[in-house]
Amino acid sequence: MAASVGSLPAVADGAAAATQGLALGLDVGGTKLAAGVVDADGVVHSFVLEPTRSEEGHTAVLERLFRLGEQAVAESGVPWERIDRVGIGCGGPLDAERGVVLGPPHLPGWLDVPVTALAEVAYGRPAVLENDATAAAAAEHRHGAGAGTRNMVYLTISTGVGGGIVIEGALYRGSMGNGGELGHVTVDVDGRLCHGCGRLGCLEAYVSGTSIAERAREALAEATEPSVLAALDEPTAADVAAAARAGDALAEKVWDATTTALACGVTSIVNLFEPEAVVLGGGVTRSGEQLLAPVRETVRTSAMGPAGRGATVVLSALGDRAGVVGAAAIAFDRIGTGRASA
Repeated sequence: MAASVGSLPAVADGAAAATQGLALGLDVGGTKLAAGVVDADGVVHSFVLEPTRSEEGHTAVLERLFRLGEQAVAESGVPWERIDRVGIGCGGPLDAERGVVLGPPHLPGWLDVPVTALAEVAYGRPAVLENDATAAAAAEHRHGAGAGTRNMVYLTISTGVGGGIVIEGALYRGSMGNGGELGHVTVDVDGRLCHGCGRLGCLEAYVSGTSIAERAREALAEATEPSVLAALDEPTAADVAAAARAGDALAEKVWDATTTALACGVTSIVNLFEPEAVVLGGGVTRSGEQLLAPVRETVRTSAMGPAGRGATVVLSALGDRAGVVGAAAIAFDRIGTGRASA
């Protein structure tokens, strides 16, 4: 990787940086990269996206990510001198303290990649790394649908399923820093193979966008009745949701199995953490109430008494921007006078 993505001005120092500094937030997903300039109040001054194309390998992806960050700063109208920190969200497992990605299932070949160090070389600013769903949980808790809660759970339902947990106002990371893998809660002990972790019956194996599309293809291969999905080369989760809304019987079966599994997982999560809010984000949640309503009703009727009555199940307020806002929030937390805190 090149030593720098460009000739960037040095970060401002002294009181000016402390009062005027902004963060560059970067989000590395299985299907998309995102970047944005964000202030300490969670206001997004710019937001840009492009496909991840993970098959290109981590060097190429990170070079494009860092260029995307430059684009975000350019589109924000904010001078580089005011960007004094960089936050990066990426799926785990990872070592946040060292800033190293350890080998996420959705990013094949990303083994022991020193993402933070590479970002610091590229931008000439201190950088921090955090699990993407944990970062998004921080964003929703401070600036989004979970604002005002003390205990909150965030689930991102996208290429895979990730989770972030807030307990008594603080992010929960676990003893090794990778806690909150709620996508790997078991919903069927003898169920489908989870491509993310290799176990059977994980929540991710039923409700991720990848899984919904896979189960639709399987249903089409066995179908004895027509379906509008048969006309599509590669039906997506969004296609399944749309066909189910239109009354397509095959799509309805796939979608009903999805909401049943998600409701099962969320009910267990509510019983375990007794949060005030469960916030659902990620691409699959663009289906809105079609996904949310059956999950909300099952949690209300099936979770243990006080937990089920006390938890609201809501959609992310920040949408696609949650990862970038969260990465920036982590940067504001962990970077003080020019270096990341422990």
